This record gives sequence, structure tokens and C-alpha cells, in this order.
Amino acid sequence: MEESHKKKRWEMPDTYVILFAVLLLAVALTYIVPAGSFERETVEGVERVVSGTYSQTEGNPAGFMDLFLALQQGMVESADLIFLVLFAGGAFEIIERSGAIRGGILRAVNVTRGKEFWLIALISILFALGGAVGAVANSVIPFVAIGLIIARALKLDALVAVAITFGATFAGFNVGFLNPYTVGVAQTIADVPLFSGMGLRILAFVLIVGVTIWYTWRYAKGVLNDPSKSLIGVLEDQSQDGSLDAPFTGRHKLILSFAGIALAFFVFATIKMGWTINHMAAFFIFIGLVSGIIAGMNYNQLTMAFMEGCKNLVYGALIIGVARAILIVMENAYILDTLVHALSVPLETLPPVLAALGMFAANGALNFLVPSGSGQAMIAMPILTPLADMLGITRQVAVQAFQFGDGFTNSIFPTSGPLMASLAVAGVAWVKWFKWMLPLFGIWVLIAVVMLSVGVLMNWGPI
Repeated sequence: MEESHKKKRWEMPDTYVILFAVLLLAVALTYIVPAGSFERETVEGVERVVSGTYSQTEGNPAGFMDLFLALQQGMVESADLIFLVLFAGGAFEIIERSGAIRGGILRAVNVTRGKEFWLIALISILFALGGAVGAVANSVIPFVAIGLIIARALKLDALVAVAITFGATFAGFNVGFLNPYTVGVAQTIADVPLFSGMGLRILAFVLIVGVTIWYTWRYAKGVLNDPSKSLIGVLEDQSQDGSLDAPFTGRHKLILSFAGIALAFFVFATIKMGWTINHMAAFFIFIGLVSGIIAGMNYNQLTMAFMEGCKNLVYGALIIGVARAILIVMENAYILDTLVHALSVPLETLPPVLAALGMFAANGALNFLVPSGSGQAMIAMPILTPLADMLGITRQVAVQAFQFGDGFTNSIFPTSGPLMASLAVAGVAWVKWFKWMLPLFGIWVLIAVVMLSVGVLMNWGPI
């Protein structure tokens, strides 16, 4: 007979549980950590911390209601970022429902049929671009099934299926030169011009995606030549639900062309017209509306698709407000500057390059607990921004240190929801994926170290 009471299996706490625990810790710290503040000055419209001006002040510990008021206030103060995430989700859902993304990917498969390297390279580039602009991130999960069909047709294994879909997506997400959820949020908090510094980020994107394609092909070529070299065994040749055939109509081409031109115009508008993250949120409504009209959706279909996209991102969007609540508690109690000062003391003795690399490592560790790009930006950037000012590091470098730290570890940490879901779809054990991914992860880190070092030495700006 089975035991009536079995020991419950331990589960990793949900991100919201972890953030609420951190919020409780922040409240407790308001009674322990001395209050203090830096002097600040405004230079060319940007408020900066003045190094060496920290002094203790009278404290203001958080009360019982302050805990819950901070949650409400965090949502209000983060409304612009929350609605950016929601509206972007709505727009991309409309594009995805039109069939344009799936049709475009499968057309690329058919065009490169019989040319294994070019097929793997082209599919990887498409998913990497999707990750770089924020069109594909968590939504990559269902596309892993397409990766399985491709891998099966090529007589490869499920690791390749995950690599050319999930892996490529997050290779692009690592840099995200036009990603509203990471770079957009981080630069807004750091008071850095939206999507500035794109040139160096595009170079990093090319390098990271390039080595990812090389690494994937190197493994795939070995398996093609000798199936016994597969870490998990090649996929069996058996019938599968789904196929490599899907329509790619003139409407689909028009939708993808419009979305690409619209995003390119937004970059132009931020540089030449001073558009902000609020403009971007509003512009996503326009992108979704026009894409739905081109797709032939009626007003009800368009509305429901947009709302479904928003609903899918509510979880990630509200994390921004909860993360902001933690900072509100610390700001109101005047302990945030004290924590920044405490972090700056050991880093002040380091060269700026090593300090920037320390920021990168710290954000990578933080991502284990907060595997949300926008949520982590809300926690990290208010700390990294004044820290960068004091250490003589540009805020642009601090933004990239955050982004590399957040992006890379999404591909190996088991707390990453998209990773674990993608592996589940493909039937790949996390241990096998980790073994396969670790050398590539090391190459990514090396590229990040070089890029951040160059950024510090060239005083990468603006700001």
C-alpha cells in the first residue's frame, strides 16, 4: 500500500513569490540599514549622482501599510513600461495569428531544402532577429515543434531543434538592439536616449549569432556524418503531426514588410523626432491595427487577437510594477543610496573595466531569482545607474552589462520558464542541454567581456 502522506516535492518559488519575499526583506532593511543620500546635479538635462557626496540622513522606516501601498504605487509609476509590454504583446499576437511568421519561416525551409547549412543558418537568423526586436521571446515555445519537424527531416536530433529555435531566439535577445522589453526599459530608467548605441549592439548581435550558428552547425554536421555523435540520439523517421508546408501569401509578405518598416521608422523617430517609450507603446497599437487590417481580420477578430496578446503578457508586465515596489520602499526610507554607496566602496578600487564586468556578473546571478528581463531592469538599473556615474562608467555600458547578464543566463538557468518549456516540447533533458550549451555560453561570455571592455575604454555613450 502506498503511504497516505507522501513528502511533498520541493518546487522553485514563482517569480512573484520571490519578489514579494525581496519586498519583505526591503521593508526589514529600512529598520536596519542607515538612511543616507548623495547630492545630485543636472548635466544637460540628465540628473547624475555626485561621487563622494554621500552622507547619512534621518531615516523613515516602512510601516505595515507602506508595504502594500508600495505595490499599488509601483504599478502606477511603471504604467508607461507596463503598457508598452502589453501593447507590444497585442501587436505581435496579431502578426502571429495572421500566419505570416510561420509562413515566412517555413518558406525559408523550403527554399533551402537540401542545403543543410544554409537551412540552419537562415532559420537561426530569423529567430535571432525575432529575439532582437522583441517579436519572439516567450512565444518561441510553440515554434520548437517546427524545429523538431526540420530536425527530423534532416535526420538530426532534438538538441538541434531547440538550438535553431529557442537558442537562436535568445542569442538575439542577448543583445536586443531593438527590444522594447529589455533595452527599451533599461535605457528609459537610466535616462539614456531610447535605442541609442545601436551600432555597437548590432556588431555584438552579428558576433553572438554568428558563433551560435557556427556552433550549432559544427554539432549538426558531426551528427549528419556519424549519428552516434548525437548526445541524445537522432529523431526517428516516423510520421509527425504538422508538415513543412504552409501558405506564405502576398498578405503575409505585406504584413512582415510593414512591421519591419514600422520598426525601422520608430528608430528614425527616436533619433530625429525625440520619440519616447510612450510613443513606442502607442505605435504598437498602430502596428497591430494595420497588420490586422492587412490580414483581413474583422474588427472583432482584431480586437480579440490584440487582447489575447496583452493577456499573454500580463504576467511579465505586472512584474515590472512589483519590482518597482521594492525600490519605492527603499527610496522612501532613504536606504537606496546607502546600498549604492556600499556597493561602490569595493568597486572604487577596481579599474572601470573590471567594475563593468562585475556589474555583468552580478546581473547574471540576479537572473536566477528574477528571470524576467523587464522586471530585472526595474530592480537593477536604479542601482547600476548611480553606480556607473560614481565609477566613471557610462550609463550605456551599464545598460549593456545588465542586458548581457540577463540574456545569457536565460539559456542555462532552470528557473527560465521559456527554456524549460522549450525543452519539454522537444523532450530534451535539462542536463543534456546544459552539457551541450555550456561551451557556447562560454564563447558568449568572452564576447561580452570584450564588448564591455571596449565600451568602457571608448567611453561608449551617450551619457
